[in-house]
Amino acid sequence: MIEQVATLHAPAAIGPYSQALVSHNLVFCSGQVALEPGEGGQLQGGSDVAEQTRRVLDNLAAVLRAAGSSLHQVVKTTVYLTDMAHFVAMNQVYAERFGNHRPARATVAVAGLPKGALVEIDAVAVR
Repeated sequence: MIEQVATLHAPAAIGPYSQALVSHNLVFCSGQVALEPGEGGQLQGGSDVAEQTRRVLDNLAAVLRAAGSSLHQVVKTTVYLTDMAHFVAMNQVYAERFGNHRPARATVAVAGLPKGALVEIDAVAVR
């Protein structure tokens, strides 16, 4: 059985996908960018990748809560950056939010992200 997760506390999907799906106690979160929660949310953080990363992780946390999980139950993330020069600032916020919990992670440089975002993060968690 596959359960679809949707919450108004995170941005609505901007395409034909779910905020997350749950299967066999695994939560598969779609990538989040720094959009305000709700329909038609605006990109937050401007050109500040640290602020965008905070919003992204807030959005992921909201989706995970709706799925019965949390950031501290994340087992894998993928971080997408439009410029690897943003790595240090993103990584500092990421480390603050995850604390001593250290999920497996890949970081990938990309040519562009939806809505002109600087960072996108997806996650897999347990619940």
